Amino acid sequence: MTTPPGAEGNTPNGPHEPRSSRWSDLDRPPLNVAALRKALVREGGLWSEVQVVQRTGSTNSDLVARAAKGLAVEGTVLVAEEQTAGRGRLDRQWAAPPRSGLFFSVLLRPTEVPVSHWGWLPLLTGVAVATGLSRAAGVDTALKWPNDLLVTVGGEERKAGGILAERAADDGVVIGVGLNVTLRENELPVPTAGSLALAGAVNTDRDPLLRAVLRSLEEWYRRWRTAGGDPASSGLQETYAAGCATLGRAVRAELPGDRSIIGEAVAVDGDGRLVLATQDGVQEPVGAGDIVHLRGV
Repeated sequence: MTTPPGAEGNTPNGPHEPRSSRWSDLDRPPLNVAALRKALVREGGLWSEVQVVQRTGSTNSDLVARAAKGLAVEGTVLVAEEQTAGRGRLDRQWAAPPRSGLFFSVLLRPTEVPVSHWGWLPLLTGVAVATGLSRAAGVDTALKWPNDLLVTVGGEERKAGGILAERAADDGVVIGVGLNVTLRENELPVPTAGSLALAGAVNTDRDPLLRAVLRSLEEWYRRWRTAGGDPASSGLQETYAAGCATLGRAVRAELPGDRSIIGEAVAVDGDGRLVLATQDGVQEPVGAGDIVHLRGV
């Protein structure tokens, strides 16, 4: 999963209380596993299993491994109260205080959708997370192509989370989401990081937030899958563009091979690629790379 790196070990503990105690920070209570399962796992629904672990290296790595061994079915949700080896794109590492956010992975098997459309799954997840948080937290979450979740703190755009997609076996995709919920200002690893709390969320209770995000993800996944993965007819392409903070901005795309392109982000095409209009009058699609928002065109 990916999100801004969080500080580790900043929660205050009493002199006789181990750092790993689930009650070491009463402002950050543990998730209610039974309530989550009751709310999310139902006949005919997408979510088949909800498991919460106290501590793990990476929920994505764990779920990919389980899928490879045939130990996970579609709709499996794996949540961690704390991650010690969370991963983002390009194998970037991060960690955050226990129970300070939502750190989870889901297994999807869209076998009826052409593999050529599977690249839309991280973008779909971004739309679903933003939609769910708008309903449950009252926070506007913008999307930075391809996988970052942005919030506004003090008038500044900050990264509060991110998404990582990995192939699982031959017919599955594991989608990981990392979202800073209650990370405090003194726990931010860099000034450009943020959290829902710092963005003025009306609700930072992780149980309803997780339920809202997963219900939104189920809704968008079914819509996209019913449309055969077509981003236009499912409404995904239009909705993503409407919530994408990258579009209309001057950006620098840092590409593999130490190559970069500067231009205005003008569209997200049917393959989920970011289209840049360069000063040479060329429109160039970017399918992979880091995107840096620049201040002016």
